[in-house]
Amino acid sequence: MHNAKAFSAASAQSPLAADSIPRREPTPSDVQIEILFCGICHSDLHQVRDEWHSVAPTVYPCVPGHEIVGRVTHVGSAVSQFKPGDLAAVGCLVDSDRECPQCRKDLENMCPNMTLTYNSPDKHGTAPVTYGGYSDSIVVDEHFVLSVPENLELAGVAPLLCAGITTYSPMKRFGVTTGQKVGVVGLGGLGHMGVKFAHAFGANTVVITTSEHKKEDALRLGANEVIISKNPAEMEKHAGTFDFILDTVSAKHDLDPYLHLLAGDGTLTLVGAPEEPISLSAFSLLFGRRRLAGSLIGGIAETQEMLDFCGKNNITADVEIVPIQQVNEAYDRLLKSDVKYRFCIDMASLKD
Repeated sequence: MHNAKAFSAASAQSPLAADSIPRREPTPSDVQIEILFCGICHSDLHQVRDEWHSVAPTVYPCVPGHEIVGRVTHVGSAVSQFKPGDLAAVGCLVDSDRECPQCRKDLENMCPNMTLTYNSPDKHGTAPVTYGGYSDSIVVDEHFVLSVPENLELAGVAPLLCAGITTYSPMKRFGVTTGQKVGVVGLGGLGHMGVKFAHAFGANTVVITTSEHKKEDALRLGANEVIISKNPAEMEKHAGTFDFILDTVSAKHDLDPYLHLLAGDGTLTLVGAPEEPISLSAFSLLFGRRRLAGSLIGGIAETQEMLDFCGKNNITADVEIVPIQQVNEAYDRLLKSDVKYRFCIDMASLKD
């Protein structure tokens, strides 16, 4: 066991502050990674402040971070896919039971016994729970370590490990392709990745937003068109024309207007997570045989597929890089949606 530098929260009311945490020595199947960049996800803020207490109560100290990019420093004797010096990434998962039906289908993200990158029971006993990427290093089983394309800017890669796979996975599952009309509801951390992927898949990509001022950015990111959802005439003009809509909005909102936009057999997939229950009219689904679906990250194989796709298409997240010492200010700005479009921590700052 060795100690690593990190930033942690001591309680739900505490700011993140410098800390020292234990990391296990690599086992034969482990990869040790020096963390170079770690993205800030909104779920980090929820977890640090124990806002998901009823579902996943936070154990303190909490070291968040599940959008990790770094360089391999050591590999165990049984590791075959990585060597020291390789670029590597770690997403939302660091283990699963690998035996259940979901794991056998490469859907570790649906395993009932998955181990999250932070705030999950640590089966190795290094600490009460797993500690995430707001740290200078991490040790992870090879199966859950991902290869990073060499041509991509590393800070922009980090959010792909959550925001990227969250938007890529449902588009792949529902067959988004050239010639289809695809809508992306909301233009934030998730939405801007949805636009980039839909565009790369060759779809006619339409951003649906409440904000007129986001039009220019939506077009820059790859949208062919922008609909202002507060304008009933614009919404009605596009009724029944979409093959697929990705809804990235986490605030409570009415789904019926977006279902109304779908063509027959079209799909509306939720990747945002409103805290309150959603209501909708059954007729919005019955007419046109429309589907309402949900999606949560992806398995390890699909996440690697996504990274490879990004490498081939030169896709990264739009990031604002911050030093670890400004992480609390970044959280405050995140609550105000004051970032385009994701924060990423330069972990070199942890040495200061």
